[in-house]
Amino acid sequence: MERKIRKQLQWCLALFFLSTFFNATLAFDYADALTKSLLYFESQRSGRLPHSQRVAWRDHSGLTDGLEQGVDLVGGYYDAGDHVKFGLPMAFTVTMLSWGVIEFRDQIVDAGEFEHALEAIKWGTDYFIKAHTSPNVLWAQVGDGDTDHYCWQRPEDMTTSRQSHKIDEKHPGSDLAGETAAAMAAASIVFRRSNPHYSHLLLHHAQQLLEFGDKYRGKYDDSIGMVKGYYASVSGYMDELLWGAMWLYKATDKEEYLKYVIDKADVFGGIGWAITEFSWDVKYAGLQVMASKLLEEEEKHKVHSHILEKYQSKAEYFLCSCLNKNNGCGTNVDRTPGGLLYIRQWNNMQYVSTAAFLLTVYSDFLRNTNQRLKCDSELVDHGELLDFAKSQVDYILGSNPMNMSYLVGYGPKYPTRVHHRGASIVSHRENKGFIGCTQGYDNWYSRQEANPNVVVGALVGGPDSRDNFMDQRANYMQTEACTYNTAPLVGVFAKLLYVQDQKGDGNNSQPSLASY
Repeated sequence: MERKIRKQLQWCLALFFLSTFFNATLAFDYADALTKSLLYFESQRSGRLPHSQRVAWRDHSGLTDGLEQGVDLVGGYYDAGDHVKFGLPMAFTVTMLSWGVIEFRDQIVDAGEFEHALEAIKWGTDYFIKAHTSPNVLWAQVGDGDTDHYCWQRPEDMTTSRQSHKIDEKHPGSDLAGETAAAMAAASIVFRRSNPHYSHLLLHHAQQLLEFGDKYRGKYDDSIGMVKGYYASVSGYMDELLWGAMWLYKATDKEEYLKYVIDKADVFGGIGWAITEFSWDVKYAGLQVMASKLLEEEEKHKVHSHILEKYQSKAEYFLCSCLNKNNGCGTNVDRTPGGLLYIRQWNNMQYVSTAAFLLTVYSDFLRNTNQRLKCDSELVDHGELLDFAKSQVDYILGSNPMNMSYLVGYGPKYPTRVHHRGASIVSHRENKGFIGCTQGYDNWYSRQEANPNVVVGALVGGPDSRDNFMDQRANYMQTEACTYNTAPLVGVFAKLLYVQDQKGDGNNSQPSLASY
């Protein structure tokens, strides 16, 4: 009998340790993910790199940008694996980085990444200040997508066109002006405490840009036709004008901007469009979540509550669609068999990261106001929203059928052949010999070996609708990463780290194998 009890105890202990080990392997190191996500922006820097640059395989590039047009456009970010500086996705990247810091400042500070977050934002806003050369002129793009794609070169070796393109009174771009206004207004909030002069400067530019975009209305891709093949403004400009006005209201507390959001809510689609994606092109869901949050201050916004509640209704449609809780065909976001939100084949992860961000922000809103999310069939509490956001983040970090982290450099297995010119060719710091336009294709593009440089923190396009992923450089739909993929994750990683620490269940067992 004693021997039987002892065996049962041994078996129970074995199960306990096995269970503990299994749970530990499922615990994700959100602190490491946060650090790496901010490193990614240093890989994407254009211009003269600072002494504090941590990504050592990059060097100075694009040092004559704007020279042909007599303007200084050195700096900013390359949006993905190529070397064109596209204004619209760059501005959305900065807006999302800033929003993450605004919502989760304390958590980012606690994680020791606040200064790096500020640096990532300022690298973008410094460029926008340069690009906004007068009240009604904004330089929209540097480089040409077509000629850039003929070549496979490191950014340090660029031989392609660096011609710059602008929007102005005769060539409007309300979408670009509105998004850049949003980025600068959001960043002005971020820098208000630490750098008030810079904050004021950003706010000044944001106000001018929104006025310009509203007065001279038109889509930027009608003025700059070549961008249609890369970042076409499919949603038009009305969402960006509302978005820019909302951010300016948040930054200034001036009634004129709130009035704009309220008065144009219907005619600009803010309370009409029920959307199932949030992206560099389509801002409605983000706008609707921001408008909903104004209801936290019930007395202050009582006079506008009927319109704000309509915004909230559309925000909740988006959130319920992510949770698969809307009734009716085609009203929910598809999911892969492994549980990942799935919008479309090309760079699907961008929609996953933005959805995770809005779910996380709205979860806090529900908790703070003691409300629940109203979906067609049920009421959902704040915890379920955060849990689902976490499930999407955990999928990204490796809890998926491929057992692969789609955040490059995180965990034991991640994409090693990222579609990225600079990463796929030997570092300029190691080999300063010039690599020509087609030489990169001949010697580097088709190699089966892993990239010589790791784009740490890049969120690649991700798997297909069946959770399959092919780690090949030429498979750009899945292996290319973009700044606006990673930007929303910064705040979410910080929030999940905080929650994990509060629960005391963070084992931080995932190894980090990549060097910078």
